[in-house]
Amino acid sequence: MGNQSFGDKLFGWGVHALLTLVCIVVLYPLVFVLVASFSSPDAVMRGEVWLWPKDLTWVGYRKIIQNNEILTGYANTLLYTAVGTTINLLLSIAAAYPLSRKDLFGRNAISAMLVLTMFFSGGMVPTYLLVKDLGMLNTMWALIVPGAVSVYNVLIMRTFFQNGIPYEMQEAAAIDGCTNIGMLIRIVLPLSMPVIAVMILFYSVGHWNAYFSALMYLTDRDKYPLQLILREILIQGQMQEMQGVGDNVHAETVMQGEAIKYAVVIVANLPVLLLYPFLQKYFVKGVMIGAVKG
Repeated sequence: MGNQSFGDKLFGWGVHALLTLVCIVVLYPLVFVLVASFSSPDAVMRGEVWLWPKDLTWVGYRKIIQNNEILTGYANTLLYTAVGTTINLLLSIAAAYPLSRKDLFGRNAISAMLVLTMFFSGGMVPTYLLVKDLGMLNTMWALIVPGAVSVYNVLIMRTFFQNGIPYEMQEAAAIDGCTNIGMLIRIVLPLSMPVIAVMILFYSVGHWNAYFSALMYLTDRDKYPLQLILREILIQGQMQEMQGVGDNVHAETVMQGEAIKYAVVIVANLPVLLLYPFLQKYFVKGVMIGAVKG
């Protein structure tokens, strides 16, 4: 560092200043939503809230606890995320492990066909008709089965199995009489915990944030996920603001909607916000899987 020229130091200062600005731009919306969820809705709508709560209140969180739809949506999202991630992980492993084996005949052709699906899809209408013909409309399976396998994630797992686990270990296990299933359970999976953690994070975050599939396939409000409930709250709040405040009753409704809106955003994102700092290294590991190593 002491041998750097003035130009190098100036470049470093510029990079640090740019990264600081980017951090502020990214973090401020999160800080504002958190502060607004504890502030008076009237103060928020008047633009008086910036970095610190004003007229501290818990009205938004109280309304969430009293709202059965939000609690039901939260429970549904937890269920969909747990079941969907489990199915995603099992099917991805079942597809990736055979493709990583050198003794699988036609594995390159199968991989090419899988990659082809990343460029072309059936489209929204044919997919809806297929889900309807399979009798999955208005069921949990309509949100899970159509996206049960991600080809991108399968390729990541296949690459890890090929490059991260020596094939000689599998050959030695086969000589000792270990079956393919036993080899997968006893050797491959215990050595693949980093990539499995990456897949769990990728799939669970995708299920947690998903709402469009529920918007298309679900009609029963008791089955709505939390993100769809949040979408309705945000749209209703925007419509009420566009209509204006005409009387006291309407004004109170708008204020409650504003408080609920920010509180629900915090509650909906709280699990991911709490887990991500501890699991960030696994995301980095997922990006580096398959990279060229010197």
